[in-house]
Amino acid sequence: MLPARIPAGAPAVLVILALSGCSSHWGCTDTTAERGEAGVRVEVEDTSGRPLGVTAEVVGWRLEPHPQVPAEGDKVHFRYRFDGADETSGPGVDACAVDSERVALGCQTIYASGGWAEPDGALTGDDWLTVEHPEQVTEVLLIPNDQSHDRRTCDQDIKDGGGTHPPKAADRGDQL
Repeated sequence: MLPARIPAGAPAVLVILALSGCSSHWGCTDTTAERGEAGVRVEVEDTSGRPLGVTAEVVGWRLEPHPQVPAEGDKVHFRYRFDGADETSGPGVDACAVDSERVALGCQTIYASGGWAEPDGALTGDDWLTVEHPEQVTEVLLIPNDQSHDRRTCDQDIKDGGGTHPPKAADRGDQL
């Protein structure tokens, strides 16, 4: 029996609030995938660590001035190849110029869809990395984690967000 002061509809309001998420977090959780082992050639993996059937590879690199800004000095010009990727919605991986200790000197995400289709089905392309001390670059490495599908977080959308997200994009100073 309800006390006389509580309106009869109050329990129904509490049920509606509970179902609407006002008193519940919908069980939304965010996790971050672990960063995979960087290499010159990597099997691209999803956020659970499963291979996507796509291989990404750095097929060459050199130091040279960028043709549009030659006065800025040497940059890292590298070529890449994706095998098994879709032309329109292929994965993206982080590419990093590293020193002899595998410390990142400069990184950016490259996407298979940014490449050109080759007769053998591969997607190839080239890009540039800007680093403070280009003379320290010993290699260009790729990190295997697919960066192309970062779903919404619980903070952004408590009802439909959450799940496992790619690791934070690689940045200068990261040990690879």
